[in-house]
Amino acid sequence: MSDLLKSVDERGVLTLTMNRLEKSNAFDDGLIGLLNAALLDAAGDSNVKVVCLRGAGKHFSAGADLGWMQRMAKYSEAENQADAWQLAQLMNNLYRLPKPTVAVVQGAAYGGAVGLAACCDMVFASERASFCLSEVKVGLVPATISPFVIRAIGERQARRYFLSAEVIRADKALAIGLAHEVIAADALDQAVNEWCDAVLGNSAVAVAAAKQLIDDVAGADINEDLLRMTSERIAAIRVSPDGQARLKQFLER
Repeated sequence: MSDLLKSVDERGVLTLTMNRLEKSNAFDDGLIGLLNAALLDAAGDSNVKVVCLRGAGKHFSAGADLGWMQRMAKYSEAENQADAWQLAQLMNNLYRLPKPTVAVVQGAAYGGAVGLAACCDMVFASERASFCLSEVKVGLVPATISPFVIRAIGERQARRYFLSAEVIRADKALAIGLAHEVIAADALDQAVNEWCDAVLGNSAVAVAAAKQLIDDVAGADINEDLLRMTSERIAAIRVSPDGQARLKQFLER
């Protein structure tokens, strides 16, 4: 059985399920490679409209696999950098995927798994979900995931949770922006399907453009260059074939 299960439904929703039950879906270099390959394939596959990231069994992911960490402890600094680069690439590929992404956190998401959730456009957490930036407990820092987690929860919350390694319960994750919705465990699938249906009802071209717009505008100074860029974006999409067809359909209702 593969460490990563892949399935695409009739709507074009690709579900990627981390499948290392005996290790609570902790990831190693092998799973990182599988996830990276799957995301790169999804980016170029016109049949894939939405990507859903899950963990098999009771938990989303326990973060880094202990066996992998033991191997890394014996690596040189250069080997550690190369290894960490693969995880950084995974986070970036997920964050910048030009298609909507949703994470389903039904149980624990620890360490690097918090980064995976933070990279997704939408995060559903069950009432039993918990998150923990646990790296400092074992003498490490959440370095490769930090750009994405800090964007999700902000510097102020990062100062608390990066340093304390406290467990973040579902309601607190919602309050700090790590999760978008907290749902009863038996209602998670329905909530995910409803969100996917809402996204799929929109223009795929416009959704991809909206994702890129967020990336380009977030944190940018509001100046003449930014205003010109956003004006050019709306003008370009208005005259695009997809924009013209969608606007015509809307105006004729």
